[in-house]
Amino acid sequence: MRTTLKKKLLIPFFLFLMALTASYGQAGWNPDLEKDCNEAIAEMKKVSPKLSSFFAKAYGYAIYPKITKAGLGIGGAGGKGIVYQGGKATGESKLGQASFGLQAGGQQFSELIFFEDKGAYDRFTGGKFKFGAQASAVAITEGGAAVAPYQDGVAIFTHVKGGLMYEASIGGQKFTFDPK
Repeated sequence: MRTTLKKKLLIPFFLFLMALTASYGQAGWNPDLEKDCNEAIAEMKKVSPKLSSFFAKAYGYAIYPKITKAGLGIGGAGGKGIVYQGGKATGESKLGQASFGLQAGGQQFSELIFFEDKGAYDRFTGGKFKFGAQASAVAITEGGAAVAPYQDGVAIFTHVKGGLMYEASIGGQKFTFDPK
């Protein structure tokens, strides 16, 4: 009986993940995405003003305004964002995440990745970029300090928008880049 319950729960979960992935398959520049990115950046700066120093010093950055994540034993997440260099949008990026372990729930969050130098930016835009289980992100919370050291040329910040996720899992994120 327990196996049947797992199958009943996993089927809707995988259908959700397929629908989520399919929704990110549109081609062309999306002005609504750019608006969402600007709003996410404004919100993250409002919550943690110390992010301004990262924007001032970074070679470039990628912002994913709305990443949707769900999991029940096996989890996944996806979102679309824009990559910037020198304050100008250089292309769109897709984020995909897979995880396995103790997890249940769903949430939406924003993710901001700063590139310390040209090498880190080039690795990202060249398609040679993914985060493994060892990558760590700093959660931006109301009144919290946004201080994160660069690791391998990147600093990662996340800001939860809503939902509830219990998680003790391992996984990784993979990215694509489509030049503007």
